[in-house]
Amino acid sequence: MRRTQHTTINLAVLSLLTALAGCSIGPSIIEQDIIDSGPSAAPPVDINSIPDAVPKFESRSRYGNPSSYVVRGKRYYTKQSSKDYQERGIASWYGKKFHGRRTSSGETYNMYGMTAAHKTLPLPTYARVTNLRNNRSVVLKINDRGPFHGNRLIDLSYTVAHKLGIIGSGTGLVEVRALTPGEPEPSPASPVESVATEATRLYLQVGAFGSRDNADRLQSRLQNDLDTNVRVLKGRSADQLVYRVQVGPISGVDGADSLSRRLDGLGIRDTHVVIQ
Repeated sequence: MRRTQHTTINLAVLSLLTALAGCSIGPSIIEQDIIDSGPSAAPPVDINSIPDAVPKFESRSRYGNPSSYVVRGKRYYTKQSSKDYQERGIASWYGKKFHGRRTSSGETYNMYGMTAAHKTLPLPTYARVTNLRNNRSVVLKINDRGPFHGNRLIDLSYTVAHKLGIIGSGTGLVEVRALTPGEPEPSPASPVESVATEATRLYLQVGAFGSRDNADRLQSRLQNDLDTNVRVLKGRSADQLVYRVQVGPISGVDGADSLSRRLDGLGIRDTHVVIQ
């Protein structure tokens, strides 16, 4: 059985502490690492028969949406809206260790529910999550914060991970698309063609600059320090020209984790996985 780590964060307590501290968020945030696993006995229901979440209009969580919060010295900023959100990255999952506990939104975590945790999307947000390896897809409700391990994008409930086929590996490459209740769904993701092409599609982005010279300097430094391929991609963000520095291709999730640790040793910590 493959086990995963999940960091809990009680944003209800965080909100109270923030108010008492005059809106300053400090190291008093509650967090803990727990080695997690799936159910120890046969599930009480047929997991494959559990239906997807159905998007509906809901009020924003009273406790789960501070403007920002800090975990392990890093500040995260909660998005004001999930509209048009789409991102690819690494998914992990959490199970029985948190079953029955309170989530960041105040709801009770149910590992047999169609839910997930995300660091910055508003709570709640409905989303379609697609496994880019096998094209399995589900609709779920994001009602929790996390994951705060490495380059993970989203933490799935046990049932969602089972349906997407990532229980055994512990992680998977996914696409997350936010859904707006009452509006048509965005176009579905295109699957990665095969496992053999994984190394050409996984990169670690280490910076984005408005200046090509700055991007080139970081590229040169990392090529010397890491002795690996580093590329600079020209693109646009918010109608501004941007040069993105990316390391790769990387051979899978373990390779991305290893590279993240090496970059951390070089003082580069604000990185994220890019899947193409």
